[in-house]
This record gives sequence, structure tokens and C-alpha cells, in this order.
Amino acid sequence: MSISALLTDLYQLTMLAGYHARQMHEQEAVFDLYFRTPPYRGSYAVFAGLQPALDYLQGVQFQSQEIEYLASLGLFEQSFLDWLSDFRFRGRVLAPAEGTPVFPHTPLLTLEGSLAEVQLVETALLNIVNFQTLVATKAARLSQAAAPAIVVDFGLRRAQGPDGALSVARAAAVGGVGATSNLLAGFRFGLPVKGTQAHSWVMAFDTELESFRAYAESFPDSCTLLVDTYDTLRSGVPNAIKVAQELREKGFELVGIRLDSGDLAWLSRKARQMFNDAGFPQVRIVASNELDEDLIEAIQNDGGRVDIYGVGTKLATCAGEGGGALGGVYKLVSIDGRPTLKSTSDPAKASLPGQKNLYRVQDAKGTSLFDLITLKNEPITCGDEVFDPENLQRSQRIPVGAELVELRRPVLDDGELLCKEEGLETMAGRCSQQLDRLPEGSLRLVNPHRYKVSISRGLQQLRQRLLTEIAEKVTGLNPCEGK
Repeated sequence: MSISALLTDLYQLTMLAGYHARQMHEQEAVFDLYFRTPPYRGSYAVFAGLQPALDYLQGVQFQSQEIEYLASLGLFEQSFLDWLSDFRFRGRVLAPAEGTPVFPHTPLLTLEGSLAEVQLVETALLNIVNFQTLVATKAARLSQAAAPAIVVDFGLRRAQGPDGALSVARAAAVGGVGATSNLLAGFRFGLPVKGTQAHSWVMAFDTELESFRAYAESFPDSCTLLVDTYDTLRSGVPNAIKVAQELREKGFELVGIRLDSGDLAWLSRKARQMFNDAGFPQVRIVASNELDEDLIEAIQNDGGRVDIYGVGTKLATCAGEGGGALGGVYKLVSIDGRPTLKSTSDPAKASLPGQKNLYRVQDAKGTSLFDLITLKNEPITCGDEVFDPENLQRSQRIPVGAELVELRRPVLDDGELLCKEEGLETMAGRCSQQLDRLPEGSLRLVNPHRYKVSISRGLQQLRQRLLTEIAEKVTGLNPCEGK
């Protein structure tokens, strides 16, 4: 799915026009894309959206009608519009693999190239990566809460438009959601598609049993029945058992039932017992109805016997405390070979300047201990002191015997992909495996363990030097001196 070059904010083009007029547009520049706070008051996010971002970067260009539209705004010189007509992205991109758990301040995407090309793509990249990473994180939380049950995406009708529904289905798969009801997503991304029936099917027949029999006749080897239209335990489940018996006599087995209302923990326990007693322990129980990870965890803890959770609204809209949007940002960290820094009133929240490497520090068992951000080519050894980027008074040392695993690699250079496109199942497997390697307590839904991110001494010193230079330029006061 191609993305128009006009999917950007106006100020991107006004800045580019200004750079172009001053012959600054070809200066070498580096931008980092990262976030400051994990969503949902959790400890992590799951990186997603890389392949759509790379597809965008490879294909971004201005069509003739788009140039005509820009000309109609009366803002831009013809020489700039002519330059835009030939625009292609030819920069270099570094990124972790999709499905990797990621943490605050760590650079996810780094873009290197001319100032014009790496500036222009900011808005679209944030749009893609922020949303897909948020959805993948929500999906991972749902999957962790539901395990060993699986989660299916039922969110198409509640998603923010057709494009949003497709992005949700893709990113949810990265986070561990096992299937989708969205046929277009199944077609486009090769995802398993699942579905049952609506209450309207049951209501369209004279009796519930007649509706169940009709559905089983049409789909004898993939029949899942919605049992809560009238009365779940007195009507729906008994009628489903009758149909299960009739299917078995014909050489088929009832696949499952769906519960869409009521006390799902209690109803699933009762339904499970009724099917077991009738000789159908294989019938799976699907639960839906405004589910999120907190409710799923409560059902699981209350002894619920749900095999599949269909999650719609809360997944498609990324609902939840601390959710709604991932606050990813895109900051200039180097221009013309000179490291740059965005300063704030709180020095601990200043951006991290310069080109950098990102490592995951692991112990001998493969457990992730913390992430480490260093300057590019900075030598790092076990025993080195490293610092909390939000509180430089807190430090730790890299444990002796620890392994430093580089998390990112070049993925695009001069328009050419440098990595093979992965399947969503591979990404989901990576997500699950790496989440399991996080320290104990990191996956708690409430008050999780805070996974640490540290910066190297060289990066800390560079940031402090730039903060000092900025303060001297602005106020003439060295911030290390008393006021």
C-alpha cells in the first residue's frame, strides 16, 4: 500500500524550502526516533512498523498532481518545487528487528542522509512506527494475560478507518495475537482468519436449535456456535451439545462455542463442565465482549476455562490507562558532522546527541539485564560504569562476564533493502522469546519492574558538554557553577 509524499505536516515542507533556499538541504544529518515513556504504565514497548516504514521510504516521491497542489498554496518557489519533483530517499536506516521489546530513550530508527531527505520523512515515520508499536505492545499485554489461551483480533468494526484496521491486524500479529477476523488483513498479510456468527444469524431462524443446525450443515468441519442469544446455560449450551452429537454421528466434530455476555469466568467453567460431561472435551470456548488485558487476567485468575479470547474495541483503539498514543519523537542528533542536542529545563530529560550504538546487556543465561546506549565506536568493556539518563547520580557497572548484544543493524541504504523481509510469525516468536528473557516482574500489568536503560560515560560527557555550551550561549552561565 503506497503512501503519498503529502502525508506530512506543512512545516516539514516550509522547513525544507528554507533549507533549500539557503543551500543547507544537502548537509549531512542524523535523526533518532525514540519514545520517553512506555505505554499503559508498563515497562516496555514492542517495536513494530519497520517493514511498512521501509516500504514508505523506498517509494516516497511527489506525483505531478501533488506538485500542482503545493504550487497552488502560493508558499513555495518554483525552483524548490522542481527539486521536490525529483525527490527520492537515498539515506541510510538503522533499526532493531520487529518484535523486539524496546525501552525509553533507546533509538529505534536512526536515519542518516541529507538534511532534506531525513527531515521530510519525519511525520510519516512517526505515524507508522508510533501506532504499530503501540498496537503490538497492547497485543503483547493481551497475549501475556491470556496465556495459554490465544487472542484473536475482532477489532475491524471499531478501528479508526480501513487503514487503521489493517495496521492493527498486522501489528497485533507482531505482538502475539494469533489470528484476525479481518479478511483483507488475512489476504494482505497471510494471517489466519477466524470467525463465528452474529446474534442476527440465530435470531433469523424460528428457534435457536434450528439456527445451530443450519450453520452446522453449512460448515460441518469448522462450526463454532454463538450460545448467548437467549440463555447461555439453559438454552445455548444444551442446544450446542445436541448439534455436537449430530455432527459426530455424521463424522464431524463441533469446533467451539462463543460466549459474548455475562460473567465469562463462571459461564466458561459451567460450559466446560457441561461439554466434558457430554463427552466433548475438545470443544473450545471462545469469549468476547469488551475484553482487555485486565479483564482477561481476572478471568484467568478466577478459574475461567476460555481457550480463545476475541478482543475488539480495546485492541483496535489501543484503549487503556496510559495508552491511546505512543509519544514517539524524532530528534536531530547530528548536523554536518557536529553532534546536536535538544535542551530542556530539566537536563536529565535532554536528548542524547550524536551517532550511537544500542546494546542489550545479558547474563550467561541469556536474561536481559539492561539496555546500554553508547557513542558510535566507543570502546565498552565489562566493569565500565554506566549512567541512568534520567538521573545521572544513579549508575551501575556492566557485570563481569556479561554479553553485549547489538540490537540494531543497517536495514536500508541508498534505496536498497539490506535485510530480508520476515514473516509476522517470526516477529511474534521473537517478541515472545525476548519478553520471556526480561527480569522478573517486568511483565506485570500493574506496577511492573522498571527495566533499566543506561548511557555510557562517553555519551554522558558529550551530553553534559553540549548542555554547558548551550547554557553559556543562552545565559552566559555555566550550569555546573552555583547560581
